[in-house]
Amino acid sequence: MNLENNSTEKSKQTQSSIFSKIATLFLWALFSGNLGYLITHFPNIQEWDWHGIFRINGFTLLIWTTVTFFSAVVSSYAGNYLKGFRYQNGFMGLCLGFTISVMLLVMSNHVLLLLLSWLAMGLFMARLIGIDSDWGEAGEASKFAQKYFMAGTFFLSAGVLLLAFKSNEFTISGLISALNGLPQSIIFIAAACIIIAAIIQSAMYPFHRWLLSAMTAPTPASALMHAGFVNGAGILLTLFSTLLFASNTLTLLFIIGGFTAIIAQFTKLLQVTVKQKLACSTIAQMGFMIMQCGLGFFNAAVAHLILHGFYKAYLFLSAGEGIENSKPQKPLQIRIRPLQAFVVLFFGILGAVLFALLTGKGTAVDSGIFLTLIVAITVGQATYNIVKEQSLSILQKALLPSILFISGIGIYALIYNGVTVLMADMPMVVVPLQLTAIQIMFGIVFLIGFFIMKLGIYQRVPWLYVKLLNISRPYKKSILLYKYK
Repeated sequence: MNLENNSTEKSKQTQSSIFSKIATLFLWALFSGNLGYLITHFPNIQEWDWHGIFRINGFTLLIWTTVTFFSAVVSSYAGNYLKGFRYQNGFMGLCLGFTISVMLLVMSNHVLLLLLSWLAMGLFMARLIGIDSDWGEAGEASKFAQKYFMAGTFFLSAGVLLLAFKSNEFTISGLISALNGLPQSIIFIAAACIIIAAIIQSAMYPFHRWLLSAMTAPTPASALMHAGFVNGAGILLTLFSTLLFASNTLTLLFIIGGFTAIIAQFTKLLQVTVKQKLACSTIAQMGFMIMQCGLGFFNAAVAHLILHGFYKAYLFLSAGEGIENSKPQKPLQIRIRPLQAFVVLFFGILGAVLFALLTGKGTAVDSGIFLTLIVAITVGQATYNIVKEQSLSILQKALLPSILFISGIGIYALIYNGVTVLMADMPMVVVPLQLTAIQIMFGIVFLIGFFIMKLGIYQRVPWLYVKLLNISRPYKKSILLYKYK
């Protein structure tokens, strides 16, 4: 009897392994085909439309190439990581389903296909979160996340269908063309509904808790979630960029994204587990992406979501190795000498100037200045980390910033400009806004928040520390609820 059971178990594992390999090869084939077509036809990619249902252009191929790459990498990793896992076949099937639903979303022109693919994305991701049905907390996290995803689908449907029935147009391109003939109140309500759908999926405050609770998902599912799923908000907002301009809701996006980015960076510092730190980091990055949309740079938001996907997929898939090699250490005290301060300031300004010259953002007095400020802060922070690193020599500290920042900003500029070319036939994706008092005020708030964070002032304000800790807690039923023998 035991021999028969062992034989059956080995047969199931073999079938899982075969299906896993086939699914992985299929995803790599999809990626190779998309990448090959993108390279051979760049930059002259013609738009193709099929009866108002499907639409394929440069933006479609760009997102297809990105999402199939992440899915292929995750599937290759999962082939070994989930070996022997009883739900391995289910995981691979859900991964395929999620990838296809994203591809359908990006190529959708008919509103019903758009809504169905958005719904499918949420259902597949909820199932991936709770793939291990024997784990009670995972099941609770899955149900909790699915409620948010269904709410997002409801708001998206309300916004899109309101426009469709008021304009009698049922394609995305038709809706955009008909905006001028619709009342401003209808346009605003529809835009607000679509914004709510986007910020739910990208886990903006106060809809962030589903992502913090979803850490029960297997590591490959978490990588796919953080590299692909949450980025769907950027895709959605880009598709409806004209609506957002027409509804005058960009400032709202800017405020939501900006405050989320600041709060999430604070909450990240309070986390004690790797996955929770990564979750807070993702929320902050999504906040920055939404903020870029609010500044009128939808092309920058798309470039950001692509780069964030690479970065976050790597961090999740290498999390185990990072934990293994980490050692407890005391936090460094913020003490900087005048010469070090000069170096940090110098490279911060140099990085901002290089960024402005290569991308064109920040060369005029408009909303692009704010993005250049973020780059200056980022480069200054990285420079500070280098000059305070005791293991580096003085020569290395002098050379590393130049090498890293020139190459890093150069690669970003290359990707940014390539994305801009591929999105050239899409309306309203690069429209810098006039610099406003709100943006200036928020820039000041951002700088104040940055120094409060770096100097650790928040740790000396008990009510603030407790508030940040409470809002960064996952859903109560997704942690330590069930007993296992």
